[in-house]
Parts: sequence; C-alpha cells; structure tokens
Amino acid sequence: MMNICPATSSLRLSSSTRLLILSLLALSTTILSNRSEAGDWPQILGPNRNGQANGEKIAAWPASGPRTLWTYTIGEGFSGPSVVGNSVIVFHRVDNKEGTEFERIEAVNAQTGKQVWKTDFDATYAGGINPDTGPRSVPVIAGDAIVAYGAAGDLHCLALKDGKKRWSRETWSDFNAPQGYFGAGTTPIVVGKHVIVNVGGRQGSIVAFNLADGKMVWSAVQDTASYSSPSLTKVGGKTVVIFLTRLKCVALDPVDGKVQFEFPFGQRGPTVNAATPLVFKDKFFITASYGIGGKLIEVGKEKLSTVWENDTSLSSQYNTPIHHEGFLYGSHGREDGGSTSLRCIDATNGDVKWSIDQSTVANVIKADELLITLTADGNLSLVKLDSKKHVELAKYSVAAGVTRALPALSNGKLFIRINGNGKNELKCFDLSPKK
Repeated sequence: MMNICPATSSLRLSSSTRLLILSLLALSTTILSNRSEAGDWPQILGPNRNGQANGEKIAAWPASGPRTLWTYTIGEGFSGPSVVGNSVIVFHRVDNKEGTEFERIEAVNAQTGKQVWKTDFDATYAGGINPDTGPRSVPVIAGDAIVAYGAAGDLHCLALKDGKKRWSRETWSDFNAPQGYFGAGTTPIVVGKHVIVNVGGRQGSIVAFNLADGKMVWSAVQDTASYSSPSLTKVGGKTVVIFLTRLKCVALDPVDGKVQFEFPFGQRGPTVNAATPLVFKDKFFITASYGIGGKLIEVGKEKLSTVWENDTSLSSQYNTPIHHEGFLYGSHGREDGGSTSLRCIDATNGDVKWSIDQSTVANVIKADELLITLTADGNLSLVKLDSKKHVELAKYSVAAGVTRALPALSNGKLFIRINGNGKNELKCFDLSPKK
C-alpha cells in the first residue's frame, strides 16, 4: 500500500504498483466488467459511470418543452432510475394500507410507464438531517441481477426478469456502521462476481460480497462511508476500483481488496464527499465542496502527482462533472447555500473557461456531443459542448418540486424523478430527434 502525504504533490511507487496503476488508467473511459448495450443506462452515471451516454441521438426541444411520454407515481427517496432495454428500475419508499413501510424496487415499462413487477423490503431508516426517509442509492443492473442499497444500509439482490428476491444483507449491523448525516447514500459497484460497497463499518469499511449468494468475500480500509460512489477502470484483465470514503481517496484490487494506493481527501466536521471519482486518460478528478475543493491526479511513470488542486475551479457538493476533449463541465457550489454556477474548466490546469450562474446545483449528462443539465429545482437545459463559450440550445422548467435525484437517458428518453409538493413522480420525456 502506498500513501500520498497531504503536504507533498507526488510519491514514488513500487514497480509492481506503478505498472498496475499505469495499465489501469490508460483508457480514456471507464470500462465496466458487465457490458451494456447502446441505449442502456444500467447504473449510476450511465454505462461507464462517467455521465456519458452510448450511441444516443438527441435534439433541442421547442419553447413549450420536450414531449412528456408518461408519468408514474412513486414514493419517497432520491434514488435515480436505471434502465436496461424496456425495463426502468425504480427504488423508493412506500407504505401499505396497514401503515407498514417498505423500500420498493419495481420495474416499469419504458414505453408505456406501466408497472411490470414490484418487490418490497422492510424499511427501517428513521431519517436524519433530511426528513425524506427513502433510498438514496441508484440500483445497479448487472446481467440478470439487480443490486440495490437501501437508506438503512440494507443490501439486496434480486432478479431483473421478475423481481424475485435472491439475498439480502444488513450491512450496518453486520459491520457496525454509523448512520451518517443522511443514511446510506453510496451506490455499490459490481465487478465480475463481486458486489463492492462503501459500508463504512468499524468491522469492515469497503466490503465485497459474492453476487451469487451475498456472502462476504473481503473487507478493506479503515474509515467511515461517504456519499460518493466508486468508479472502475479495466484493461488487460486487470481492474482497480476507486473510492472516496469519508476522509480518503483509495484504490483497491476488486478481486482481493488489496489497497493499491490511498491519500487523504475530505475534512472532518459537517462535510461530505459525494461526487464520483471521474477517470479519463492517465488522470482522475475528485471534487467536494465545504472548503475541500477539486483535485486532479496524474499517474506518471514513477509517481502519483497532484496536477492541480484548489477550491475555486470546480468544487461540487455532490454532482459529478463530465469530461469532454480535455475540459470538465459541471456544477460549482452547494445546493444548501451560496452561489452556484455551471462551468467549463480546462482539465489540465483548472482554469475556468466560462461560468454561468444557476439557480442551484445541477446534474449533467453528455450525449450526442451535447450537455443535458438538470438543476435540483427542476430547470432542464441543453447546452453545446463548447469550451470557449456557454451556448444554450433549449431550456424548460420540468417541475416545481425537487429534482435532486440523478436522471437517466436511454434511447432518446430522459427519465427524471420529481420530489415534493405532496406528490412524488417519475416522468419520461422524449428528447429524440424528429423523424
């Protein structure tokens, strides 16, 4: 295991670790072990966990807004949907007529908005700083399985075809994990036969489970959990998974949990790490608000180097930026206070190329050389991916409620979860070009 000291910008690595990391970060995009077809959005931030859609064609909408294909009523939570084929997987909290509450995973037909199946699990999360008690994590579709991580740290695996339960684990009690500010909010990652979760327990921080039966395979690291979800790189049969825990950035071998490198990231106190590490070429970018800032790490021949770090370029509270042709596009600032902006920065040095004030923070998706932005208060925009200036091609207010959950894009359809005003909904909008 190699550490980067916070006071230094680089560190010499052992030859074996150096060769492993160089090979793993050689690709410009993150490659997952479970392949998805063009048009699928099978997990958080899309097929490669980088906010980029595969093979999508979209177009600007008229001033009246994109066409609404259907609306589906759901319960509490900030879990974004996942999509494979015609199956939209939704994760939310509901109550039955007897007053019992459940975390529900269900499949909705992408074409019609009709329920296909539903599966309920007991809901035990009592709430924290935010009064919403529903799940926060995005379901992961891996082959014929769905993996979902509930707000109380309950990990579930079920069948994609019919929702049949396969196994469940109570990770908080199993590994003695604290609840945190908002309950469990990290999304697991599936690598081959393993489901890897940032549990944050005293008896297991990052934990791998067998996808087939839920048995623990390994545990690693000593730290509490964050709200960030891990990202993965694969090349030549070797893989590394990068996590942001409460106070660290750490990369592990997903087969045995061996730590490849780690260094401090984050601060104690009322702060969170929530954006996903963004991998591109031989670099990765990590970011947080609360005075922590953004940091670009380069993997060189002999060392890990901090290319740049500051709290002025792109400090994101929880929204993950996208990378396009050497530039980062994303949201700077915090939803719960202060000014926020949509920005384009030079990935090589952090220089801000342009910055546009926004009503609040925004999630972003790259598709068809365009940028879809959705603010947490319902403002949807289509922006040209232009590093020289901000060019807005279309905009529309899709909701009066909260649109904090991550949206999903599949086959020209944009799926947006809307919370608030006494009614929670999943809406499907048509962004496909006119034929």
